[in-house]
Amino acid sequence: MKIGLAQLNYMIGDFKGNVAKMKAAIEKGIEENADLMLFSELSVCGYPPRDFLEFKHFIRQCEHAVQELAGVAGSKIAVVVGAPSPNPTKDGKDLYNSAYFIADGKVVFTAHKALLPTYDVFDEYRYFEPNKEFNLITYKGKKIAITICEDIWDTGEENPLYRINPVAELAKLQPDILLNLSASPFHYGQAKKRMEVVQRNATTFHLPVFYCNGVGAQTELIFDGGSMVSDAMGKVVDEFPYFEEAVRFYNYTDRESAITCCQPAAIQDKEPVRLIHDALVCGIRDYFQKLGFKKAVLGLSGGVDSALVLALAVQALGKDNVLSVLMPSQFSTAHSVDDSLKMLQNLGSPHKIIPIKDIFEVYDHILQPHFEGKPFDVTEENLQARIRGNLVMAFSNKFGYILLNTTNKSEAAVGYGTLYGDMCGGLAVLADVYKTQIYEVCRYINRNGEIIPENILTKAPSAELRPDQKDSDSLPDYAILDKVLYQYIEKHAGPDELEQMGFEAPLVTRILRMVNRNEFKRHQTPPILRVSPKAFGSGRRLPIVGKYLE
Repeated sequence: MKIGLAQLNYMIGDFKGNVAKMKAAIEKGIEENADLMLFSELSVCGYPPRDFLEFKHFIRQCEHAVQELAGVAGSKIAVVVGAPSPNPTKDGKDLYNSAYFIADGKVVFTAHKALLPTYDVFDEYRYFEPNKEFNLITYKGKKIAITICEDIWDTGEENPLYRINPVAELAKLQPDILLNLSASPFHYGQAKKRMEVVQRNATTFHLPVFYCNGVGAQTELIFDGGSMVSDAMGKVVDEFPYFEEAVRFYNYTDRESAITCCQPAAIQDKEPVRLIHDALVCGIRDYFQKLGFKKAVLGLSGGVDSALVLALAVQALGKDNVLSVLMPSQFSTAHSVDDSLKMLQNLGSPHKIIPIKDIFEVYDHILQPHFEGKPFDVTEENLQARIRGNLVMAFSNKFGYILLNTTNKSEAAVGYGTLYGDMCGGLAVLADVYKTQIYEVCRYINRNGEIIPENILTKAPSAELRPDQKDSDSLPDYAILDKVLYQYIEKHAGPDELEQMGFEAPLVTRILRMVNRNEFKRHQTPPILRVSPKAFGSGRRLPIVGKYLE
């Protein structure tokens, strides 16, 4: 049996575009004399469709798309596609998350997802009914088990999340192969974990596994692909490239025989820094393309965060499509402008210089009678940030550019940003990347030559909103801050656990209070590209008003 996997970049609700991509893959499968073509989870409508699933018209469009694909495949090839399907009973939710097995131009079998993740960024039980019946489909003499994403993730755990293991149930029916349609979003450790899950299923149940993941960004969620094929001994014979569309084919005889690739096989590099870099580039590129925008604007300060966003945006969109606006104040150092200009020269990207000193002085003059007797403080600092925000938003409005926000995760966590100032934007590129990781990604960008000037990477971070200001005036050292934030945000370590790790109690109290007190700010930020296991956004749900750790 010759099996094809189609790792494609879908757009949620773009039935015409999604079907066209899948049609092209099916036609390639026919040309390759493939017997079966496998697509990813909810491939017809894109993942995650969220509340689009509540519209009956949306479901009808899914059904029409499945029928159209059945017509394309005809009797020449079987295809397995992902789409929602109506629950025929009155019990439970109205829909299943399903895989349609199409052969001879019609749907001959439907498998439903049993394990519905409802944690972090996932909320599938909001929409879908879990499957409780397990069956195989026999095709060309092979008994095929079909699973959907989470269905293969609940094996080998000491404390399993679910009370049922779908693969174990299917294994009782003695299948020959296991197919998995997936929509597994990226974080920097997911690729390694995903491969371990596939291998564990293969070895536990002595089954070859054909795993097809989606690729591309859907606003905050980035799908890295990494589709793969494992033999029954748990040897991964091929892994798809990350962040790229690809269609690949494999010859399968039986579970005791080696699976042969119809193209050169590969196992992908899983270095976290490279993956974070590539994910961010993919996230920017797809956000713009899928929204129909071509150009970006950002405030370039001479600091490391804006420098990294500029480098990523130029790679994603092209140097002529990214406008940098330099907005020095009376508190800006000369090297901030010089460093920015040097980087712009390295990239060949356009820029504008708009000093804000005169604008700030007008504000200050107008407000002084009302602020009489009050010293210069955070009010005047924030005024500068909001002036800059107004200026870059003016370019966004006038020319139809998307403003890229440059706030990093460390700043977002502790509220080190100005609402309606430097927190403005249409997309928060770095808000899931800690400050210490920022430097690592910058070094990666410079691996083959200087793009980001060395002085940007070595000087002390500063907002430059008052004389001789440094981030360290207001925040703990980033090397320590990021360690505490990581444990609290991503590992859910409380004050007791953090103190046991060796962090001083006053420091822990200070940091955790800053995080919790600034939840209201994070609820007003642009969408954040997710690259960690726990990002600010839909996957982290804390109350704005609360007293925990206050």
